[in-house]
This record gives sequence, structure tokens and C-alpha cells, in this order.
Amino acid sequence: MDWNLISDQIASTNSMWLSLALYVLYALTMWRVFVKAGYAGILALIPIVNWIFLVKVAGMSAWFALLYLIPIVNIVFAIVVAVKEGANFGKGGLFSFFLLWMLPFIGHLIIGFGSATYRKV
Repeated sequence: MDWNLISDQIASTNSMWLSLALYVLYALTMWRVFVKAGYAGILALIPIVNWIFLVKVAGMSAWFALLYLIPIVNIVFAIVVAVKEGANFGKGGLFSFFLLWMLPFIGHLIIGFGSATYRKV
């Protein structure tokens, strides 16, 4: 029996379950953020559509979501969206950069289930 093959399969399965759990957590937190912003929460479950509505939550035109498809530009654009989204929920720039861009499942968890209210700036 090849133990390396078995350990590789176990590691692959574990990373799959971890990825699935993080996606479910992110989808639930985005659901709450969308509901607070006045959009249907179910839109958070659709992978590309949630970009479009996240850009709208940030107060920008939905067409700007196409910038997520351009390499390097998407990184800068994601930071801009995070900062604008944070401002619309009354959060500062440091919170937006670190918790909405670098660790979005934590930042959206705080916004979605916390006391932050949506007000378009």
C-alpha cells in the first residue's frame, strides 16, 4: 500500500472541506450584508453576480464589476470597493483595508451580524 498516495488524498479531501466551509461562511456573511444594503440575500450565493452587487453596495455602477476580470487592476479595484463599502457602513479605512479586503469573511461577518447600518455616502 502506498502511504504517500493515501496521505495526499486525505490532505486533498481536508482542503476541499475547508474551502467549502469558508465559502459557506463567506456566502452567509455576504447574504447579511446584501440584506442590510437592500438587495436580495440570495444574490450572495451566485459567484460572479455577487461581485456585481458588492460593487453596487459600494455605491458604484455595476459595470465597474468588469474591472475584476483584468489582472493587477482587480487588486486595486478590490481595495477601492472595500474602502467604499466600509464607508457606506460607517467603518474607517483601516477596517476596510484589513477586514474587508484582506480577510473579507471576518469583515463581512462583523458588518453583517453587527450593529452597522447601511447609508450610502
